[in-house]
Amino acid sequence: MLNSRLVALSLRHGLSASSWVPRPTRSYPLRSFVSRGYSNGTRRRDHNLARQLSDDNELSNSQSWIYYVIPTALLVLAGAATFIHYNDEKRVISQESKQDTITARQNINRPAIGGPFKLYDIEGNLVTESDLRGNWTLMYFGYTSCPDVGPEEVQKMADGINILESKYNIKITPIFITIDPQRDAPAQLKAYLQEFDSRIKGLTGPIDAVRQIAQEYRVFFKKVDEIGQDYLVECSHNMYLLDPNLDTVRCFGVEYDASQLSDAIMAEVRKASK
Repeated sequence: MLNSRLVALSLRHGLSASSWVPRPTRSYPLRSFVSRGYSNGTRRRDHNLARQLSDDNELSNSQSWIYYVIPTALLVLAGAATFIHYNDEKRVISQESKQDTITARQNINRPAIGGPFKLYDIEGNLVTESDLRGNWTLMYFGYTSCPDVGPEEVQKMADGINILESKYNIKITPIFITIDPQRDAPAQLKAYLQEFDSRIKGLTGPIDAVRQIAQEYRVFFKKVDEIGQDYLVECSHNMYLLDPNLDTVRCFGVEYDASQLSDAIMAEVRKASK
């Protein structure tokens, strides 16, 4: 139909049918704009999808980081508050018990010296450790027949309590406990101690009671050179300072003189008053 129309037109314009040759129809590959647009659109959507996924991952990671950081920060703050509160309580407790701690430290290395006893004074009255409670006490173990050291120590005791009363206005109860009860009867003790100071209280008792208190205060004594009723007694010649609670706070040997003895006792009294 199309060819007949072209032939008619050619004849009308003077063209022969033989001179007209129809041109072959050119065909092109189907690489149309639609397919190119589809490809580009697909890539763009893939790119946008990848970007959205990346943003979602970053948001998720950010949220996950926040979920971990916030509880950790809260725990750190709670721990810091607990630590500060604990230190405050510890500081308060430390201040309140400072003196008790010092006293406890002083008592850690102190040997256990002293204990209950039942003895008799020069008047025959029963004396126990409870009778000494509430006063500072200076206690000496000796015997009236001691030839040299004993009298010197008793005189030092008498001079020491005089210094304490006159210089420091401190009264100490001086006690002499015999380690030779077989010969030191109450009357013998009374006569002996009056030669030094009537304020010194003499105590005696059965041999078992004397041995008990000597063991409690770690006093050594032993009979030597015994000939019948004549003998000497070896002993440690120590003085013990007891506080009002009957705790033994100091032990003094023969190396102290009266002045050193009184100064050392006063130092303990001052320490206890703090």
